[in-house]
Amino acid sequence: MTTSTKTRAYASPVDHVAYGHYGPGRLHLSPDWNRPIYPFQGRITADGTSGYPAEPGRYHLYVAWTCPYAHRAAIVRKLAGLEDVVSLSYVDDERDGRGWAFRERRGHDPVNGFTLLEQAYDATEKGYGGHISVPVLWDRVTHRIVSNNFPDITIDMATQFGAWATGSADLYPEELRPEINKLNAWIYHDVNTGVTRVARAATEDDRERERRTVVTALERLDALLGEQDYLAGDTITEADVRLWVTLARYDAEYNRDHLIDERDLADFPNLWPYARGLYQLPAFRETTEGLPATWDVPR
Repeated sequence: MTTSTKTRAYASPVDHVAYGHYGPGRLHLSPDWNRPIYPFQGRITADGTSGYPAEPGRYHLYVAWTCPYAHRAAIVRKLAGLEDVVSLSYVDDERDGRGWAFRERRGHDPVNGFTLLEQAYDATEKGYGGHISVPVLWDRVTHRIVSNNFPDITIDMATQFGAWATGSADLYPEELRPEINKLNAWIYHDVNTGVTRVARAATEDDRERERRTVVTALERLDALLGEQDYLAGDTITEADVRLWVTLARYDAEYNRDHLIDERDLADFPNLWPYARGLYQLPAFRETTEGLPATWDVPR
């Protein structure tokens, strides 16, 4: 049962001694876990044929400031003008072996009063033993997770809430979907996950191969943006959102100490003004923390 929004319950502080670090026993390391890492894959549909009809006030997003995949959902929600349609709250930035939690820094869970996001997973599937990820799209009516599959969540918010959306952006126009899908696929592999594979590479040969993959992708994107304003042409789409969250973290996180490339983002003549230009938009700026003042220069 949903608790009062006045309830402000919080998890205890992060404690790696008592609970360990997040990972072992979760993700694909869980005993006998042979399902997708994002197993809840319900879809929102405008006509309700999926069982989850697009309705104002019914759905809630659990996200994290620090997670680029959750960051995408926050950006798309704002670009689509769904702030009064799909509610949103943040988990704490840090986690121990219990996974994402609600603490005073980012606020309580206004929907269920959970202290740990794991409780949302357990409410959906008793004894759930897999990955506790964000974003999570929660249904207030059925009291369960609709989806933790991040690509579906942003597509559904961009396309299924048209009756209530107040944003002007069409992030997934039908005529551009084949091109957007193509862009999303290789950007996801070569950039979004490519930057993390560099850091996690087991050998120097592996690191060099993964590093080269990312650099080649960035050069390819830089060349593309020398010919057009956005990845799919002259309008912002889902592909731009998916790329931008990695670019925003590139210098400070992924390329720290030039792990990937001797160049910073500012050294790419087209990627840098493109990334800064998106940051001037409220949907990107107001959902992002920690970017230096150099990002404030308009495109």
